[in-house]
Amino acid sequence: MNKINETDEKLLCPIKYTLGIVGGKWKLPIICILSSGEPYRFNYIKKRLPEITNMMLTQSLKEMEASGMVGRKQFNEVPPHVEYTLTEKGKSLLKPLESLAEWGIENMHQEADNLSLCENCQAEK
Repeated sequence: MNKINETDEKLLCPIKYTLGIVGGKWKLPIICILSSGEPYRFNYIKKRLPEITNMMLTQSLKEMEASGMVGRKQFNEVPPHVEYTLTEKGKSLLKPLESLAEWGIENMHQEADNLSLCENCQAEK
């Protein structure tokens, strides 16, 4: 019976499923960058997230591609390059993220009143 409960919990928890796809320090900021709808190269994303390492950005993009959130298009020209975009599945997360950002704005501590929103955030005060 314990085995069934563990399986049911994995199958029936949409929050755990969602966090499994977008959880971690860098995936949501990457989604925010790609939310403009424009295709972006690796180095552009890296410049927008200067604290991320190349290895972590590569890993995050691969995981997001594997989960169907990000599309990767390789151009076989000289020099070769790759562009990343949000897939339809990735775009479907933008509306819930706007609500999450609004919640954050409403619930930030008072000391945050003197801070600006991050440049990647599409929410407005």
